[in-house]
Amino acid sequence: MASVASTYARAFADVVLSAHLDPNRAVDGLHRIMGLLAESEDLRRVWENPAVPAEQKRNLLDAIARREEIERHVRNLVAVLIDHRRVQFLGRIVEQLKKELDTRMGFAEANITSARELDDAEKRSLEAQIEKVTGKKVRAQFGLDAALLGGAVVRVGSTIYDGSVKGQLEKIREAISS
Repeated sequence: MASVASTYARAFADVVLSAHLDPNRAVDGLHRIMGLLAESEDLRRVWENPAVPAEQKRNLLDAIARREEIERHVRNLVAVLIDHRRVQFLGRIVEQLKKELDTRMGFAEANITSARELDDAEKRSLEAQIEKVTGKKVRAQFGLDAALLGGAVVRVGSTIYDGSVKGQLEKIREAISS
């Protein structure tokens, strides 16, 4: 059902960008709804139950949207998902939405794993280098892996840039063995 998630994500990305909404706030609102669904099996059952009238489901959604201060456009997306019995896809839709918005706004997700904790200046320098290579603004997530011995491994999408000591040693080993 990836196509269901993609379809709703693309459509909602169109809404977010054309209405000049704050993408982070829209995604945050969807995350709050997902959190409520995860916490309350009763809420999930009501929204997924075809025997419960649509008006009651939307009234419940409206009460939640007011209490949680959810934007109207986010509320409307959830209402459409409820009406079309697609609430169970909300998590996948949100993940696709984040990817879609990142692509449209020129962002790239980078996972950076280093052998030691990097200070802020090193992180900014590495992000700037990745931006230069990819031509996109970077949202980086940093992790540690002492097995790298030194340096860092950067993953942007399906591309891996290995600047670790471990990676260099493996390249030398392969060159010697061939």
